[in-house]
Amino acid sequence: MGVSTRLPARAALFDTVIGPCAIAWSGDTVFRFALPDTDPAALRAHITRALTGTGGDGTVREAEPVGAIAEAVGGIRAHLAGELDDLRWIPLDTSAIPDFHRRVYDVTRAIDPGHTLSYGQVADRVGAPGAAQAVGRALGRNPIPLIIPCHRVLAADNALHGFSAPGGITTKQRLLEIERTPGFGEPTLF
Repeated sequence: MGVSTRLPARAALFDTVIGPCAIAWSGDTVFRFALPDTDPAALRAHITRALTGTGGDGTVREAEPVGAIAEAVGGIRAHLAGELDDLRWIPLDTSAIPDFHRRVYDVTRAIDPGHTLSYGQVADRVGAPGAAQAVGRALGRNPIPLIIPCHRVLAADNALHGFSAPGGITTKQRLLEIERTPGFGEPTLF
């Protein structure tokens, strides 16, 4: 993935109530995020993997988040602790993402916590009716999950089918429960 700026690329792992997450940034913009992985070495390798097409050496070095990125980490921690925030204020660099995927991510990012859309509804909103599978593939390649909340997109029957982040659909369900999404994590009568 290329990043549009020649500023150094940095990354950090940080603790949250659901486990260690990771963030990568350049300047004040996030270009990669990772949800917890059962293997900390895999999480570190994922977030610090080299960039391509940057004009530099592509190295992503670990650093302490400061400024806008430290604020983003704080907002993510609070959100995952139940202080719901749409996280739309976190600046992202999506310049190296294909146009269709970027449009899917724009629609997805507009879904408020506690709400969902179906893959088909997202396809309709990006002007590609009938492209639910293409939407699913785009979301499966989302480099910035949670901040681009792909977990809020469900199958037409509201079922949890696949989730490419570590933990799969268990992680997706947990995020929906944290966000108090109706139908997830609520006690049932039967």
